[in-house]
Amino acid sequence: MGIILAVNRQRIPELVPIKMARMAVSPFGFFRGNVAVMAADLASLPATGIPVQICGDAHVHNLGAYSAPDGRLVFDINDFDETIRAYWEWDLKRLATSLVLAGREAGNPDRHCRQSVLVCANDYRTKMLEFSKMTCIEVHKYRIHRQFSGKTGSSVLRRAERETPDRTLMKLTVPHGQSQMFKEDKPVLSRPGKSMASEVLRSLKPYRDTLPESSQQALSFYRPVDVAFKVVGIGSVGTHDYVVLHFAGDGTRDPLFLQIKEALKSAYAPYVKSAETAMHQGQRVVHGQRLFEIQSDMMLGWTSIKGSDYLVRQLSDHKASIDDDRLRGAGLIEYATICGEVLAKGHARSGDPAVLAGYLGVSDRWDRALAKFALTYAEQTTHDYDLFKRSIRGGTVAAGKSFL
Repeated sequence: MGIILAVNRQRIPELVPIKMARMAVSPFGFFRGNVAVMAADLASLPATGIPVQICGDAHVHNLGAYSAPDGRLVFDINDFDETIRAYWEWDLKRLATSLVLAGREAGNPDRHCRQSVLVCANDYRTKMLEFSKMTCIEVHKYRIHRQFSGKTGSSVLRRAERETPDRTLMKLTVPHGQSQMFKEDKPVLSRPGKSMASEVLRSLKPYRDTLPESSQQALSFYRPVDVAFKVVGIGSVGTHDYVVLHFAGDGTRDPLFLQIKEALKSAYAPYVKSAETAMHQGQRVVHGQRLFEIQSDMMLGWTSIKGSDYLVRQLSDHKASIDDDRLRGAGLIEYATICGEVLAKGHARSGDPAVLAGYLGVSDRWDRALAKFALTYAEQTTHDYDLFKRSIRGGTVAAGKSFL
């Protein structure tokens, strides 16, 4: 509980009960909101000493589809708040544990969850061997969506196709004169004071300078019309997070939503030696994301507000993740294969695939070791979750309505 309470002290106090309530929904929800706990646990274990750019929060809901700058849908990891240069196996261990916890939540028996980890590990290992035989340029050109097939993965792409800026406009705004403005749905969506809204809008100028010239040109066609404060996710609840609505020209037919999200230090920062711990934390996220992905959000950049670091990106631009009910039975196994390939691609781009392939070898020894770890750590997480629920009942931790 000490780590959880320490993290909470970095968050907006009145929003912490929402985060605690979202974590209290299930062991997997607890796991998603507790990167710092697992980071501390991983750092206490023996490590391979082989560094890559890790996602830091690799779990089944942080993989999904989004729109690339060329308009095509790409399947990749889509959350890099915790990214940092660290040991590759930390990502694999977190992803594998999430397969077990999410698999259990979907109603799968442990033998099926174990099989999903074995499949994920095998695909990671065999893909890494494949990457080790490619040229560096070929590795950096490797696109997951070209190999995408199957009902589970395809369902994510279909959902992403529906998540358009126009759909977001309908969900988050209401008519206001000849334009639109954010509706209030406190505390999930609320209007900041005029002074804070002005600070947010002023932060767009230095943000623009972090974009490539082509993205700056595209952004120049849009004008900001409204600002809101938005509560997002589970682990991010309690951080400062703003959304800015833009329209192109004078109309309302071409909306652009930018998310300006507070970027704190990675949960792994205390346990690694990396220049990223001292850099602008929004820039850290952008740096890690661009290393990991073949194509990133064209509006991905960073800024500062009142001395704090922020990440800027598009909100809900064809973004989608897996539905829990798709992780039943064969769906979990199929999705685990996709997960292994995605993570291997990212690590191969930012590390040395030959070294990783050499460490992993060609037998399933690593696969079985990862499956054993995932089941053991899932049990530990479930035990910690029970203690967490007991702390809520005892009043040590305040948990409000989840507002999911």
